[in-house]
Amino acid sequence: MLAGIIGGTGQMGRFFAAVFKQAGWDVIVSGRKTPLTNRDIAEMADLVMVSVPISATTGVIREVAGLLSEEQVFCDLTSLKVEPVREMLASRAQVIGLHPMFGPGAVSLRGQTIVAVPARCDPETLDGVLSVFRDQGAAITLSTPQDHDRMMAVIQGLTHFGTLAKAEAIRRTGTDVDKTLAFTSPVYRIEMGLVGRLLAQDAGLYGDMLRLNPAVPEVLAAFEEAVRELREIVESGDDDRFRAFFAENAAHYASYLAAATEETDDLINHVVNR
Repeated sequence: MLAGIIGGTGQMGRFFAAVFKQAGWDVIVSGRKTPLTNRDIAEMADLVMVSVPISATTGVIREVAGLLSEEQVFCDLTSLKVEPVREMLASRAQVIGLHPMFGPGAVSLRGQTIVAVPARCDPETLDGVLSVFRDQGAAITLSTPQDHDRMMAVIQGLTHFGTLAKAEAIRRTGTDVDKTLAFTSPVYRIEMGLVGRLLAQDAGLYGDMLRLNPAVPEVLAAFEEAVRELREIVESGDDDRFRAFFAENAAHYASYLAAATEETDDLINHVVNR
């Protein structure tokens, strides 16, 4: 089997090239400076995978979609799924949207999650592709394009928005980040580590996640309302209202509280004992 990765010279493209090679596939790639073009990949590969920035994905898919046949598999690695899957379905190929829930810095697939959106694919082909990832330790979550993007609006959109808002609030107060670390609990150091980790990466990636997912504005509106209400409660000094607010949220998270405590205890112990 031959896997062709468009954008295969990028970090994520190289990661998945190694994954397919480990599974025994032959791999070809295209990039800005490769001898092979995107058209070559589309005409030669059994599986064509698009691994380019979010903002470029639909354009690349349109570029090659008309070249694919019913015998080929068309995939993408984008963190959005509605639009890319819609564009891939314009081809004649079998279509599986893929979203690796990790960055290219991962050492391997072991313990990682990949969301798969089998939009048009026979069961045998789907199992063959997903087994490449499962056999190397990945967990597969199946979804529809719409459910995926709604979930990403929370998992990525809300999380990254909140992290950036926290970073901006600290900056606006004029607080020296290094000085805060001398006052930290392990939990604060973990929280600040997540802020620093995000800001050390590519702004374009996070901007695309926030700007291009149509499900994000609704989630951010809920976040804005939650912040407004909680601030009002805090500034009112009303202990009963705060306890009610806290209890309502604890009830919503009830099934996760024990696991959350155990997992974060492990993180805290690692920070303390390193």
